[in-house]
Amino acid sequence: MPNIAQMLKAEISRIARKESRSEVEALKRSATASRGEIAALKRQVRELERVVKALMKAHKRTLTQTVHAVQPSVDGAATGLRFSAKGLANNRQRLGLSAADFALLVGTTGQSIYAWESGKAHPSAKYLAAIAALRGLGKREIAARLLELRSA
Repeated sequence: MPNIAQMLKAEISRIARKESRSEVEALKRSATASRGEIAALKRQVRELERVVKALMKAHKRTLTQTVHAVQPSVDGAATGLRFSAKGLANNRQRLGLSAADFALLVGTTGQSIYAWESGKAHPSAKYLAAIAALRGLGKREIAARLLELRSA
């Protein structure tokens, strides 16, 4: 018959292995869950970095466009004048002018006015300055200028 001490030792080690196995299983499950969470967080970080990169690129592009719009042109005049096709059409209608008359005031052709109003073309800086000068004038001042231009 085996020694009682050996049997007791074997039983204790068996129970210890059984307990440690259950503890290790819990730790393995926890580690697996943690690895899954870490992978999900890494994917999320990559996605956020991609979004930030796209936003930075868009911001840089708008910043560059703004700088180009505000920088003075070759002749020194500011090219930061705003232009809107709808605004041009509204201004011409407000003044009660035909496209030909408005073109005479700006110094271009009636077809250019139609193209600008439809958004098919954009006026150059020279014409933008002339259009901006006409924005603040009233009907009487415009009529006087037209009379002067036609008589000359």
